[in-house]
Amino acid sequence: MIQEKKQYYTMTIAGCERHLPLCPIDEHLDIAGFVMFGDVELTERAAEALLAKCPEHDVVITAETKGIPLCYEMARRGCRRYVVARKSVKAYMLHPIHVEVKSITTDHVQKLYLAEDDYQGLNGKRVLIVDDVISTGESLAAIESLVKQFNGNIVGRACVLAEGDAAKRDDIIFLEPLPLFPKG
Repeated sequence: MIQEKKQYYTMTIAGCERHLPLCPIDEHLDIAGFVMFGDVELTERAAEALLAKCPEHDVVITAETKGIPLCYEMARRGCRRYVVARKSVKAYMLHPIHVEVKSITTDHVQKLYLAEDDYQGLNGKRVLIVDDVISTGESLAAIESLVKQFNGNIVGRACVLAEGDAAKRDDIIFLEPLPLFPKG
C-alpha cells in the first residue's frame, strides 16, 4: 500500500505559528485546513486581535460549527452576547427560521437556523458577524440574510483568515490572507 506524504502550509496567525494540512477540494484545488477546535491559545489571540480591529457591537453571530470558539471568545472579551446559526433544528428552538447555504468545504446545500429567542435578540442591535475563514462568502451572505430579516444592523464582518479572493474584499476584517493551492 502506497501512502501519500501529507503536505502542510505554515503560517503565523495572531503570533502563533501553525502548520495547516493541505486538503483536496476537487481534482484541481487544495485548501489549507484551518481548525481552531482545541487550540485555546490561537482562539484567544485571534479573538483579541480581531476585537482590536472591529467596530463596537452588541452581539456576535456565527454559523455552526467551526466559528463557535472564536465567536464565544470574542463575546466573552467584549459584548457578552453571541448567537449561533444552527445547522439543524433542535427541540428547544421555538419558531425557527432558516436560510440555505452552500459552503466550499461542504458537498451539499445546508440550512442555517435561528430560534425565535435568537432572532428577536437581533432587532435593532449592532451585529458583528464572525467566522474562522471566509472564502466564497456564501456562509457570510446566509448569516447576513438572517440578520437583516430581523432588523439587525450589521456593523462588521470578521474572520481569522480570508481565503483566496476573499482577501481582496474591502468589506471584511481579517487577520491573515490564506492562499488557495491549485494542483498541477
